[in-house]
Amino acid sequence: MKTYTKQQLALRNGQDRPEIWVAYQGIIYDVSQSRLWKNGKHYEHWAGQDLSEELQDAPHTANVFLKFDQVGKLEEKI
Repeated sequence: MKTYTKQQLALRNGQDRPEIWVAYQGIIYDVSQSRLWKNGKHYEHWAGQDLSEELQDAPHTANVFLKFDQVGKLEEKI
């Protein structure tokens, strides 16, 4: 699986490029086909980011990511 930096992920926000990606627990998911992520925004969340810390406030579990294709891994900074 290809590795992407946070800067590369940030470009996949539905504004700068047509892809709409989000990261969770080090995995990047393509949410482009989701009507809930239209224009790169989902309620108060923006695409192109790592949503790992924000999921605890969501009304759903991490199982929501099972619906989406994994496109890569988020590069870990050491």
